[in-house]
Amino acid sequence: MDAIYEVHGLTKRYGRTAALNGVDFAVTPGKLVGLLGPNGSGKTTLMKISAGLLQPTAGSVIIDKVPVGVFTKAVTSYLPDRMALPTEFTADDAVSLYADFFTDFDKVKANALLADLHIGGRDKIDSMSKGTQEKMQLCLTMSRAARLYLLDEPLGGVDPAARDYILSTILHNYSEDAALMLSTHLIGDIEKVLDEVILLQDGKVLRQAPSTSCARKQGRAWTLTSGRFTNADEAFTL
Repeated sequence: MDAIYEVHGLTKRYGRTAALNGVDFAVTPGKLVGLLGPNGSGKTTLMKISAGLLQPTAGSVIIDKVPVGVFTKAVTSYLPDRMALPTEFTADDAVSLYADFFTDFDKVKANALLADLHIGGRDKIDSMSKGTQEKMQLCLTMSRAARLYLLDEPLGGVDPAARDYILSTILHNYSEDAALMLSTHLIGDIEKVLDEVILLQDGKVLRQAPSTSCARKQGRAWTLTSGRFTNADEAFTL
């Protein structure tokens, strides 16, 4: 199957510091991929370049066979690592904004997901808890019929119950014709739902492989245990 998301020799430098250094990988449709790495490993930089918000120093990102640009923004649904909406917005304001900007946005689906969270249309973002804000923004992101979903640290800073809701929402709301990449440093919370993992450290890919559960089924000789990548060519510690 042809890749829907390709990264070739991707490098991003800030002065003499390389946030990304020659990153290469490919993801096929139907895959839920974990981008795993400690803080400062380059996860957010990779997500922002892929979403068209940053320019790389070198290399390229190809989404649905097209270099990142106007077209790819239309088929990529991006969840940033912090609240991106004006906090004075109500939930209705947020839904209307997404409906105006994205032709693939399903307003009915978004309102149903928000209703499940008991978020009223007139509820203001600044009156919501951090966990509720995270879940609301995720509902909006997953209400698009995108080809690629990029979720930057959706599990960060929320309690275990919120994490369970976030994972359930992800699993039930993306098409198998699409691919989804989720970045996190919380390996134990998500490895059971992933198809593949990409291990990122110091701006470089250490390994791309099936997730732990898939690896066991396929007899692979590596596992992720307590945040440590073991039985590989290199140890990976969070």
